[in-house]
Order: sequence, then structure tokens, then C-alpha cells
Amino acid sequence: MTSVGIDAIEIHTGKLKLDLANTFAPAKGEEPEKYTKGLGLAASSFPDTYEDIVTMGANAAHRLMKRRGLEPADIGRIDVATESAFDNSKPVSTYIAGCLEQVFEGDFHHANKGERKFACISGTQSLDDAYNWIKADRNRGRSALVIATDTALYARGDAGEATQGAGAVAMLIGEDPDLVELSTEQGYGSADETDFLKPNQQFPSVDGKRSVQVYLARMREALEDFESVSGDTHPDDFVLVPFHTPFPGMVRKAALLGYRHMIRDTSIEEELAAEIGRQPRYEAFEDEAAFLDAVREYTDALKGTETYLEWYDRVIAPTLEIAREVGNWYTGSVHVARASGLKHALENDWEIEGKKLLVGSYGSGAQAEIHAETVQPGWEEEIAHLTVDEQLEARRDISFEEYERVHDAHNHDKRLDDVEEFTVPDGEFAFDGWGRMGERKYRFVE
Repeated sequence: MTSVGIDAIEIHTGKLKLDLANTFAPAKGEEPEKYTKGLGLAASSFPDTYEDIVTMGANAAHRLMKRRGLEPADIGRIDVATESAFDNSKPVSTYIAGCLEQVFEGDFHHANKGERKFACISGTQSLDDAYNWIKADRNRGRSALVIATDTALYARGDAGEATQGAGAVAMLIGEDPDLVELSTEQGYGSADETDFLKPNQQFPSVDGKRSVQVYLARMREALEDFESVSGDTHPDDFVLVPFHTPFPGMVRKAALLGYRHMIRDTSIEEELAAEIGRQPRYEAFEDEAAFLDAVREYTDALKGTETYLEWYDRVIAPTLEIAREVGNWYTGSVHVARASGLKHALENDWEIEGKKLLVGSYGSGAQAEIHAETVQPGWEEEIAHLTVDEQLEARRDISFEEYERVHDAHNHDKRLDDVEEFTVPDGEFAFDGWGRMGERKYRFVE
């Protein structure tokens, strides 16, 4: 059976940095800990005025293709996942292909191009599409390019403002991959929900508390569905568990519920019983309210145990290291989490070839997907090529007043073209003004 998965990955972060503790919190009259401890975020990445979802996606894809020695003829499809699209007809993938054709010989005229939409889960759905295309033997030996790119901006003053971010993740999907092989088994949790939406508007409408509840409910359903085809999961089965990370504080909740589910009826639950008791069983209670109170009490006790904390620090915390510095990238979020965990593994000399990841993706509206991935022999060399540390270090730290200006520059309703660039583009794609039909134009800056 053909092995299919992620062969290569590149990350491109916005060029600007908003420091939440030292810049954002004082301007809002808030304590820094509200963001650094509550949300688990230190900074947000922002796009400069010449950056947008096209330039970031094209820059990540360009670096990936150039590093791997690829030409357009090697790519059979380009799928872009975004919830920051600016056109309801023409997909972002066509713009990105046009950019890449400026710097490569040949063209993408025979590559299938599309754009996926289901909030933040669409990046993973695009992986699924590419996987199925190759498994169906329709690829003619070619690979797929999946790009998750977003400017996750909220209206100024919105409760979600501190979780903003901007960046892109480009992934090459192919046979005999160097990074991870995708599992055949998948689990889904999906329901018609109104927790986060953009009804023909740029900035989202969000019910924050409801969104957390829906996220956790759909993740639970997806895990149960995954187990129905793959068998019971166990905490020791997976070396890393990357989750969709709108902010690390939400992952703390998801990880705890997932761990509680996985240890049920295992030796871990029995070993913890002397310390916190066994998990409540529904049949032992007279009504649902009493059962749920007992579950909450057990869960609160579980998160303070050394057993859980050791697992969290080893399996979850490494996946959040990049997110703390960049904020939410919507469709790219879970793919940043995967890269973050593998980067941590490389830097700490983990021997994880052949070991598994459990990946939890989520999109508001709402749907979660759980699948497993197996780390491949070439993973170390592939992750070693990431330049995310250098990119983060090179970001320009902006003041709150500058943040307000750049936010306005990316507000589609204001369309401000006179906001000066904060950095200078170099060896990358940049926005180059408007065309005759109001389309965005791009150029490669040498």
C-alpha cells in the first residue's frame, strides 16, 4: 500500500510583532498576566502593509519548492485553506500560482487549484483532499501543494483582539513522505453551531464562551469516532498531540479532557485512584446534574496530579511553543502546532522515528477531526530546515499606535493605501497595488 503524507513543510510569519505584555496590556489598562498566563500568549505576529494572505502563502511555498528543487511540473494541485479570502469567486490559489510563476520556469496550467472553507479545519481538509487524490492514483506521479494562510484579525476592541496573528504554512503532500505518514483512520465530530462566523464581513462575530464549549464537545465526538475505527487510544500511544490552537489556554482544556477520556478503564486510572479516586460512572448517579458535578470535581483533581502534568509537559507543551509567539493563524494553527512539537523533538534529540502523533483539528461552525500520523525516517532533516526562529527574531516590534495604523491598513472597509511600510521586502513577494478590475497585484522583490 502506498505511503502518503507530508513530505515537506515551510512556515512564513508576518513581519511585525505586537508584544502583548509590554505593549498591548498597558494600552488596554490590563494586567499582563491576563494574556501571558490566561491565554498563554506572549506576542502576536502581524502582516506589514505589503503583506497579505497571498504574499505569505506564496513566500512559504516558494521557499519550500526552491529548497526541494521542485518546478511547477512537479505539482499537480494547489489547495489553499483560508478564512481570510477577499474574493467570493476567484480562489487565492490562483493568485499564489501567479506569484510562483514569476520566479519558476514553466507554469501551473495543468495543476488543479482550489480554495477550502470550513473555518480553521479547512487546512486539514485540504490535506485530506490531497491524500485522497494521491491514493486514488490520479496524481500522475506529482505532488500536491497545500497552503494554509490567514490574517486572523478582529475588530479593534473585540474580546478576541489579543489572540490575533498572521502567517502561512505550506506543505508538500506526496508518496513516501519524509516527515509524517497520514493514517487511513479518521474521526469526526460535527454539528450546526453558531460560535464564530463572518456573514459577508471581514472581522468575525464570536461567542467566546460558546466557542470553547463547542470546541471541546466536537473534539470529544471526534476522538470517540476515531476510536470506533482505530481502537481505544492510550496516552502512551502518542509522542505528541498537536491541537488546533486559537490560544494555548484552550488547548489546556482540550488536553485535560482528552487525557481523562484515554485513561478510563486503564492501569493509569487505577494507579491514580488512591490519590483522586476513579472516574465517575454515569450509572452511579441519580441524575445527570450530579454526574456532571462529579466529573468536574474529578477533572479538577486530575489536572493537579504529577502523572497528568508529566504527560502534558512532554506531549502537549512542545506543540505550543511557536503559538505563544505568533497568536492564532486560523487554518494554519494545528499545522504550526505539529511543526512546533517536531522542532522541540529535534532540538532535544528525541528518537521518534516510527512513533505516532495524534492530531486534533477544529473549525468553528463546527467540526473537529482526529487522525494519527507516523513520523518518517527523514523527519529530522526536514524539520532542521525550518527558519521560524530567525523569522521571529527578525520581526519589527511595533508600538500600540503603530498597531492601530497597520490594523487599519488591513481593514477592507477602509482600504488605506497610504500607510507606510514598517519593514523593507527583500527576496519575497509583496503586494503591488490594484489592477483595472480591482484585483490585487503582486511582484517579487529581489
